[in-house]
Amino acid sequence: MRQHRLFRIFEPASVAVIGATPRQGSVGFQVLHNLQAAGFKGAIYPVNRNHDSILGLTCYPSIVDIDAPVDLVVMAIPAERIPNAMRKCIARRVGGVVVISAGFGEVGPFGRQLQDEITGLARQARIPLVGPNCLGVMRPSLGLNATFAHSEVRKGPVALVSQSGAFCTALLDSAWSGGRGFSAVASLGATADVDFGQVLDYLSIDNQTRSILLYIEGVDDARAFLSGLRAAARLKPVVVIKPGRHQAGQRAAVTHTGGHRGSDEVFNAALERAGAVRVHTVNQLLAAANTLSSGVRLKGSRLAIVTNGGGPGVMAADQAAELEVPLATLSDGSIRALAEVLPSHWSHTHPVDLLGDADPQRYEQALSIVLEDPNVDGVLVLLTPQGVTEPTACAEAVIEAARGSRKPVLACWMGQDQVREGRWKLQREGIPHFNSPEAGVNGFGYLAAYHRNQQKLLQAPPPLAGHRQARAESARAIIGAALAEGRPHLDPLEARAALSAFDIPVSRAINVTSPEEARRAAETLGLPVVLKINSPDIARKSDVGGVRLDVREAESVASVYREILAAVEEKIPEAVIDGVTVESMEHRPHAREVVVAIERDAVFGPVIRFGQGGMAADILAGTSVAIPPLNVFLCEELIQRSSAERLLSGHRFLPPANRKALIELLMRASELACELPEIDLLLMNPVLVDEEGLMAVDAWMAIAPCASDRGRYGHMAIHPYPEGLSSSLTSRDGRTFNVRPIRPEDAVIERRFVDGLSAESKYFRFMYGMGDISPGMLARFTQIDYDREMALVVVADDGTEDACLKAVARYVANPGGESCEFALAVADDMQRQGIGGQLMERLMELASAQGFLEMDGDVLAQNVKMLKLCRKLGFSLRRDPDDAEIMQVTRSLDSYAATAVV
Repeated sequence: MRQHRLFRIFEPASVAVIGATPRQGSVGFQVLHNLQAAGFKGAIYPVNRNHDSILGLTCYPSIVDIDAPVDLVVMAIPAERIPNAMRKCIARRVGGVVVISAGFGEVGPFGRQLQDEITGLARQARIPLVGPNCLGVMRPSLGLNATFAHSEVRKGPVALVSQSGAFCTALLDSAWSGGRGFSAVASLGATADVDFGQVLDYLSIDNQTRSILLYIEGVDDARAFLSGLRAAARLKPVVVIKPGRHQAGQRAAVTHTGGHRGSDEVFNAALERAGAVRVHTVNQLLAAANTLSSGVRLKGSRLAIVTNGGGPGVMAADQAAELEVPLATLSDGSIRALAEVLPSHWSHTHPVDLLGDADPQRYEQALSIVLEDPNVDGVLVLLTPQGVTEPTACAEAVIEAARGSRKPVLACWMGQDQVREGRWKLQREGIPHFNSPEAGVNGFGYLAAYHRNQQKLLQAPPPLAGHRQARAESARAIIGAALAEGRPHLDPLEARAALSAFDIPVSRAINVTSPEEARRAAETLGLPVVLKINSPDIARKSDVGGVRLDVREAESVASVYREILAAVEEKIPEAVIDGVTVESMEHRPHAREVVVAIERDAVFGPVIRFGQGGMAADILAGTSVAIPPLNVFLCEELIQRSSAERLLSGHRFLPPANRKALIELLMRASELACELPEIDLLLMNPVLVDEEGLMAVDAWMAIAPCASDRGRYGHMAIHPYPEGLSSSLTSRDGRTFNVRPIRPEDAVIERRFVDGLSAESKYFRFMYGMGDISPGMLARFTQIDYDREMALVVVADDGTEDACLKAVARYVANPGGESCEFALAVADDMQRQGIGGQLMERLMELASAQGFLEMDGDVLAQNVKMLKLCRKLGFSLRRDPDDAEIMQVTRSLDSYAATAVV
């Protein structure tokens, strides 16, 4: 693998400080001092034309005067001087730049112009630029402290990435006091070039980092952010804190970093979909990192509480209720087993109160019983140092009981001096410890949220069904015609037609412009009917008297038509009236009213909303939200979180609503959001759902052009599974195989494929002696981000229990996005059958269609067959100047027509 774009930012062999100065209290002095004080072993070059030496180091008048390689440059000079300094860094071919200086986008148009200038220079030269207006970067294991922070930093397993330098310094100080350390620290400031996505991508493969903390004020590129976040969260826990949950905080965040406003609710949904955990305070951030980095994991969310004090147990139960963490219901067998080992006056319920005289044996026996209960997913053990309590011995008992269980155990030893040794023993054994019952429940909540969000991360919604692919074109044509006419909305009939193209059940309607037409339409549809005003200026028809329900007599239709027009004329005389729609009246005595909507978020693009329908002034205020694309699992989860969930269950004489039909509707809405980027707002309200099925009886769609240079799904924060790419190929011996993009559910056959390769094939593919594939690698191979990578698989007996992989070809975008790196593996029994070349041809076509200009790769010099194939495919070959055993292969993709649908 090539070095990551940020390698020389986080692992430099040399650092130059432009703006270094001997003046104490200045940023330039503090950065230079920190590099020395932290023990950086590489070369340090102060740059200042006014000094010969600073802090005992030779000082250079300019970066171009340094006669040795410079990996990292830190700039601490006035903003207006930085463009010229950047040009010199480009001439010097430095590896990366950190701009600490302020005075850019946050100060107005001139600052924004300067920021755009230095960003353009950096990108043109392919030099990563961190900042501007940032604290800097740290790599404690290297002694690298390229910041102006005054805090000392220990080495540790947690990485910190923040937009706010002030937040960094506060957290570093708190971590030092608490004995915590960091694998890396990056203050990104304005994220003009290097953003969260790139840093997360680097940290995801960093073997020093076990968990990642993020402080985010705003997201500029939702696709890049979620791409990096999902890649990292697949491999290690990511915990996020974001201010701006309310309007005042949002305004402050925008002023500070220029971050986009967007919806905090949508941001939260995006984090959940990416597998990350969100917290709201600094203490929660550190506690969540501590809990998740311990390696403890959940398979459910039911918490049991074991305590030697009733009060702390009640406090923990209350906190569980606040966080909606379900308390476990102990089985009858567990209650009987506990009764045999506990005093007769124990609580006999949950929380399990061991009483104030609980000894170590009682703790061990009770905890072992509770952990064996199938209704329990995890246990919080509490201890208060009462008169006869032995905190240290009880901690040892808990450790012993937990050792044989696969369920997580969390502990809270309340107090100070008496419990100190017990806490230390618990922490040493990897049992997360907290100082209060509430904090312990919070810790379990982080585990539950992580488990829940990781399930969301694994979801890969299916492609658009074939028949809807063709019919979707009619919906695109309707929207295109409306936009060409300058209309911001579809009329009711057009909206219904667009929904019908995606198999969404919608009531029949006829638009009329006279009382007589209204009567004829009613007779055509069949009485009773509904009449609604048709106006592009009126979204809420009921508010202006524009709706009449259940009109049962043909003689009444004409008069109702006139009444509607009169009511609307009185309330909104300036409204443009296109007529009145006559619609079938749906009679569903058991129906519940729900709303399904698509709206466009300022940051994350289209989102799906679901909730209780009706005539509320702000019908979307009580809805739950999800980021498309969706599948059955995600739709079910969206329903469960919604205000409509309790309405859908059966009660008394009301049968349960048809949940399957509702899930289908949400999946069709997801397809609409994916395939029709011009939708600004789609409101299906109400949708009537009963035990038989559902019907959308009203639809209102606002549209707007959606410019994107990212291709068909450029408006999406998460790239859908690429439909239309399945094909077949034939081997030289006449066998035919299916070729398609890889899916997460291919993990089983991917494992069999990799484990079945010969030692030589594995070595040629991975360039090191490899045993069985690890779970982390398996996730990385099968849960891919189709926006920046592609893996085509050749499958025999696809879709059956006997399915097996025969070859895999993949590309991954190189940093900068202009080129990609490829890899190819072919099963040993399929080599010399011509499938590797066919697969690579298709992969190159897709890479070209995605906008990549070049494809490259590293091939072992002894891999003669692969080098021969590369020559045949038009790759140029050259020996790696740093490693004679590796051949670097490169091919331009200009010759491929960008015809593939990606």
